[in-house]
Amino acid sequence: MADTDLTFPQGFFDRSDARDDAVFYGPPRLVQHIDDAAVATVSAFYDEVGVDGDVLDLMSSWVSHLSTPPRHLTVLGMNTAELRANTWAHERVVHDLNADPRLPFADASFDTVVSTVSVDYLTRPVEVFREVARVLRPGGTFAIAFSNRCFPTKAVRGWLATDDAGHVRIVRDYFTASGAFGEPVDEQRPSAGDPVFTVRATRA
Repeated sequence: MADTDLTFPQGFFDRSDARDDAVFYGPPRLVQHIDDAAVATVSAFYDEVGVDGDVLDLMSSWVSHLSTPPRHLTVLGMNTAELRANTWAHERVVHDLNADPRLPFADASFDTVVSTVSVDYLTRPVEVFREVARVLRPGGTFAIAFSNRCFPTKAVRGWLATDDAGHVRIVRDYFTASGAFGEPVDEQRPSAGDPVFTVRATRA
């Protein structure tokens, strides 16, 4: 079986709340979804990745989990008020990736793409991962961080059905199934608070 033939079980991407995501994400939530210690761990991870050029923060909100602002930060998310509150953002794009996984950016627009505690909500992740590869420049990295917290009604059933190690395998499988990245690297990062898991890969 080729990497791009990897499939997921029937119902894997179903969710208990099948309403339009715009309904759920309509009210602004200006809160952190992981604790301060985990936020610091995520920021340290992105520092190691080298998030300092043209950066896309995917499924973003009112804060990007970076320790310093990059040269140019584009944030893409579901809530206008949250994105407007992100003071580091140079460009703000409201876009629902579950409704349309295509990213509204030109090829090779970014040095790095990051996603924090949001990958579990994607219902068409392989398409999104391929789009991320398209908008990354050669050698660019897609870096993903997540924890054990989520909105369970909006996380896909496959995510809810497994444990932390299973979550890591799922994200690795998304990278592999996209056929657009090199070998993913995963790690559980030391955290004094909420657990932090990371998976990253370079555009093939």
